[in-house]
Amino acid sequence: MTHQFPSLSPDQKKELADIAQRIVAPGKGILAADESTGTMAKRLQKINVENTEENRRSFREILFSCDNSLANSVGGVIFFHETLYQKSDSGKLFPQVIKDKGIVVGIKVDKGTAGLNGTDGETTTQGLDGLSERCAQYKKDGCDFAKWRCVLKISDGCPSALGIAENANVLARYASICQQNGLVPIVEPEILPDGDHDLQRCQYVTEKVLAAVYKALSDHHVYLEGTLLKPNMVTAGHSCTKKYTPQEVAMATVTALMRTVPAAVPGITFLSGGQSEEEASVHLNAINQVPLRRPWKLSFSYGRALQASALAAWQGKTANKAAAQQAFFERAKINGLASKGEYKPSGSADQASMQSLHTPSYIY
Repeated sequence: MTHQFPSLSPDQKKELADIAQRIVAPGKGILAADESTGTMAKRLQKINVENTEENRRSFREILFSCDNSLANSVGGVIFFHETLYQKSDSGKLFPQVIKDKGIVVGIKVDKGTAGLNGTDGETTTQGLDGLSERCAQYKKDGCDFAKWRCVLKISDGCPSALGIAENANVLARYASICQQNGLVPIVEPEILPDGDHDLQRCQYVTEKVLAAVYKALSDHHVYLEGTLLKPNMVTAGHSCTKKYTPQEVAMATVTALMRTVPAAVPGITFLSGGQSEEEASVHLNAINQVPLRRPWKLSFSYGRALQASALAAWQGKTANKAAAQQAFFERAKINGLASKGEYKPSGSADQASMQSLHTPSYIY
């Protein structure tokens, strides 16, 4: 942003822009492995595995120790604080394992949601206090980008003007602080898929939210070339009775982005929002085939939609490590193709990849 009191030097801007471009290089997206301890408990519970630090480490080891060719489809990995300081079976810190593959290391820096009084259960996101110091430390510890999730919902009165404005400003403040410390901010205003709203309602709300977010980023002088956006795809509510085709979802999504996201943003990495693994891949593929102008890379930043089949294959057993890695690697490869509009579903997707991963009022 060109303004009277520039806060970033040309060198700082170049570093941020280069990092962002590396993460979303053609055919690459992000593995979101930043689930909190509580969220991992739910994941592990589904496969009857105890939620211990060692079990959490073991599952991340499966993901991170994949073949080096993983870097062909994964450009960045988002870590949770605990995982950033854990080591692989070979004794190497996980961030170094990732960097050795040529993949960029990121970190979740928000501290969860807090209620907005006087609203219908809306929230803002906490964590701005001490954020600059934490970002500086994370940069020293090998991180080059960060993630902060805000959550909005669709209902008769939501999102409210207050909910939209508050979350937009929090995201902008976070982004500004990250850039001061050399971290590329992933801006994540997630609109939950809960509810029975149709595709058009989601598109309308997505446009309103993203317009507010980019107004706030501009007001806070955030350097857009050194950011990434992590939005929801435009989909109907999970309880909507009408079903939409991938092409309809894709057209609504790209139209909403064209109306709100500046071309200066290098990449948009969608969250999966509880879609099944296969659905998230098919929708991403359709988005990259829409006959509309798309000035940004359109890729993925998936957690559940990259890990569900791997978790199902692992079952907490060492003997299943290779099978779990293969399941993860295949899903990453599929999404890499989808980010270029080159995924051709075979029609033989396995059961795990077809299961809905929706969790109402999802908390990370």
